[in-house]
Amino acid sequence: MNIEQRISEIMATEAAAIAAVKVTPEFAKAVLALRDSPGKVLTTGMGKAGHIARKFAATLCSTGTPAAFVHPGEAAHGDLGLVGQDDCIVAFSTSGKTKEILEMLELGRHLGLKTIIGITSHPDSRLRELSDVILDMGVIKEPCPLGLTPSASIAVMLAVSDGIALALMELKGITRHDYGLRHHGGYLGRKARTNNV
Repeated sequence: MNIEQRISEIMATEAAAIAAVKVTPEFAKAVLALRDSPGKVLTTGMGKAGHIARKFAATLCSTGTPAAFVHPGEAAHGDLGLVGQDDCIVAFSTSGKTKEILEMLELGRHLGLKTIIGITSHPDSRLRELSDVILDMGVIKEPCPLGLTPSASIAVMLAVSDGIALALMELKGITRHDYGLRHHGGYLGRKARTNNV
């Protein structure tokens, strides 16, 4: 096996999966729903998709939109209490069939959950039925030799969530000063300071 060539092929497959995403009017609806949410912005996902959901919440926080990650497994044991009627939740699931996520969203609706944005790939998923806005990742072929390890799908999730976060940041007019107030530590904190101290 040519390791360098194989890694190059994997990276090319992931880049192609991102480039293939069709950015539809649903993406604008998602950004506006987040901007106009009268309640909290929440994110959720299971497994590796959950790591992207957690990162998305962190990116939103540092770019001017307070957000929190809710673990779907913990939601079944009391964390569902974080969900309120006016909230907007962004659910990440390639299959759109993950039991813990679907259960959490269904129970959230019973609590009056206002808006669900689903980020998914499979056309036959229950997540599509539960969501008010669907961001379609398209059909994704994983470069894993077994076709199982989520890598291209996770790269797409990350790119989609970054696109939403940065468009929302720009729409809200977040300045370098605003950014620095939320991210004052480390290299980025120093870079964000307008007084260059």
